[in-house]
Amino acid sequence: MSGTYNYYSVQFESNILEEAKRYLNSISTIGEEAYTAFFKTLELRDFKKGAYFAKEGRYENHFGILTKGVARAFFRNVEGVEYNKFFNVPISFIGAYSSLVTKTKNLINIQCLTSCQILVGEYDNFCNLYKEYPEIETLSRRLSEFYFVSKEKREIELVLLDGERRYAIFKEEYPNLEQFIPQYHIASYLGITATQLSRIRRSLTQK
Repeated sequence: MSGTYNYYSVQFESNILEEAKRYLNSISTIGEEAYTAFFKTLELRDFKKGAYFAKEGRYENHFGILTKGVARAFFRNVEGVEYNKFFNVPISFIGAYSSLVTKTKNLINIQCLTSCQILVGEYDNFCNLYKEYPEIETLSRRLSEFYFVSKEKREIELVLLDGERRYAIFKEEYPNLEQFIPQYHIASYLGITATQLSRIRRSLTQK
């Protein structure tokens, strides 16, 4: 990852802290003391477009809170074809969750599709806060629950819904994202070809 980011001062801009606090509080209520302890473990980093936050084959220990930009999580099959799993937009947690939890080699890639700013911390430091601040552990549990539900929902959509309906859900969940990323990334996320996506978009404009 060397050369892909610059370090910022640990004295983050107040608006970044406030936005991050509101995001965390929307997941689980956390006291001010716990907030302070948590943010002390983070550093604000600037990632260039195309940089990888996580890569397959590595043992990942870093997670983050995306505060600016767009990233994608994807995997490659044996032929090298890429499949987008989900997109990260501000403000959201970002990281190779399976590798963090199991301490095994990472299976997915997380790549910045635009320049990104991320509050980055080590997962072990985050877990070390559990004992002193139980609300941090509650936050972690609720995040796990959220990602489990999201994963199940997406799997069902890919099997049961047609491309047009999946595209409509994408637009609801990621409003305005289309203007920032190429159409082929959206098509990959929807499980359809770029040509199919173009037909769906053209059909919708004609209705």
